[in-house]
Amino acid sequence: MKKISLVFFACLAFALADEGSIRGQEFIAALSIVGAVIGLGIAALGGGIGMGHTAAAAISGTARNPALGSKLQATMFIAIALIEAQVIYTLVFAIIAIFVNPFIDPSVFQFS
Repeated sequence: MKKISLVFFACLAFALADEGSIRGQEFIAALSIVGAVIGLGIAALGGGIGMGHTAAAAISGTARNPALGSKLQATMFIAIALIEAQVIYTLVFAIIAIFVNPFIDPSVFQFS
């Protein structure tokens, strides 16, 4: 975990590096993007772990009682849809944090 953190922060340093210094609006925009990416990554990781546990529990239940397989499968799909909905909500919040941030001027995101 320490190596992953070291690589992450090294990449972050290169991503925020600039010939001049980043000030004001540009710095807030950069931090908004970094925060959105980290938040979405954590949400996707948690969603993936949750989906894995859900599928494992459904498979285990079907192995114990094959007659309940169809009911367990329907319940599993509902649970996976709810887990995925939370990840999609995080994606929406990340997009809002990047593009509708009240602390920055919209002209900062001029792509050329």
